[in-house]
Parts: sequence; structure tokens; C-alpha cells
Amino acid sequence: MMTDTVTATGTEPQAARQFGRVMLKISGEALMGDQGYGLHPPTVERIAREVKAVHDMGVEICMVIGGGNVFRGLQGSAQGMERTTADYMGMLATVMNALAMQSALEGLGVFTRVISAITMNEVAEPYIRRRAVRHLEKKRVCIFAAGTGNPYFTTDTAATLRANEMSCEVIFMGKNGVDGVYDKDPAKHEDAVRYDTVTYDDVLAKRLGVMDASAIALARDNNLPLIVFALDTPGGFKSILEGKGTFTRVQN
Repeated sequence: MMTDTVTATGTEPQAARQFGRVMLKISGEALMGDQGYGLHPPTVERIAREVKAVHDMGVEICMVIGGGNVFRGLQGSAQGMERTTADYMGMLATVMNALAMQSALEGLGVFTRVISAITMNEVAEPYIRRRAVRHLEKKRVCIFAAGTGNPYFTTDTAATLRANEMSCEVIFMGKNGVDGVYDKDPAKHEDAVRYDTVTYDDVLAKRLGVMDASAIALARDNNLPLIVFALDTPGGFKSILEGKGTFTRVQN
């Protein structure tokens, strides 16, 4: 782990940006690349470069990464495994992904902290809200791992929960091959139409599949906007912060 002693002074030049503190939620599958399982280091590094580009703008960044590239609790449960055990295994998968992203970011010179909802002091910090906020103020990227620490909750809900706790201004949800929210699956329907904006209530009523219902309700009730964009578009994350790019904004 990198060690840093320099704190942010607030005097660094910053590019024009729309938000000061954001949550980036990505799936575990986003780290697989063209593989069918596990981690693809070049893909992890590519995503890390996207994060660094936004970090260099002076934006404070939180991250939550799913674990579906290693183990998905719901699928394990469907195959006969006891649900609580399967969900805890899924949480451990998210820690593996968080450590991989931390390694990639620190290789690029970005100070990073992995913060776990499950105590594992040898590899990650325990979740303490005030400490996490201080890391953000010092311009460290905070990767929140192990979900909420509770079974039956997805990493979508964990991202929304942590975004609210960290006072993030928006959640960015990076998708592979999809540049926003569509009225139907664009991979199956050529006439699928992308929304520029859509309400949380419409997402729930039309079952648009942006996030699970608990996460959507939590974001809606706290008036926290969600931006859905294509993670595999080079420079896509940064361009949205600059007021450009293609995306869908989900809001009240």
C-alpha cells in the first residue's frame, strides 16, 4: 500500500467540473475484459486510468465494485447454497476486486484506501464514516468493499448507502456496452430508445433494471441523482464531469 503524508491544500489547479464528490459504481463483470471469469489486469488498469483522469480534476471519488466476476451470492443460492453463506462469499469477492483496483490506482500514483464493511484488518480498513470522509478530503480514492456487511443486500444498495453517508452529489453507474438507460434491451431490440432523463418512479414502474428496487428507493428518497454511462468509452467518465458525453440522468 502506498503511504502518503501530504494533505490537500486546496490550491491545486482544477479543470472545470460539475461535481466535487462522486460515487462510481461498477460491476465485477466490468473487470473481466473478454474473459468469462475473474480479473483481466489490463482491463482493471484501463478503468483505473479513467478514474485517475477524474481524480486529476480535483474530484473526490468513492467507488463500489461488484463481485460477479468471481462469485455472485444470488446465483450460489439458486444452486442450492444457503443464501446467507452465499452472500458472504459474494462480499469477499468484492474485497478481491477492490484490492485489484487499489493496486492499479496506486500504480498510477493515486492514493487509495480499501474500506471493508467486514473486519479484515490485514488487507483493508474497517468502515468508520468520519475516517472515510477525512480520506476523501485528503484526495484519496475510497473503495468501499464487502457491500453493506449484511446478506440480502446488493452492491447497488451498498453504493447508494455509502454515497449518502459520504455526502456524494451523484452516483455514476458505469456500464459495459450501454451508454444509458433504454426503454428496452438495446442488445435485443434495434428500436430501443435511450432516455436522456428518467425519473426514479418510472425506473421502478417500468422495471428498467438500472439498479435493484431497494437502491432506487434509497436514492429517490434522498434526492440523489444517478448518471448511467458507458464505462468502456475512453474518456467517458471525465467527459461527463466536463458537461459533455452521452448518458442518462435518473432523478426525481
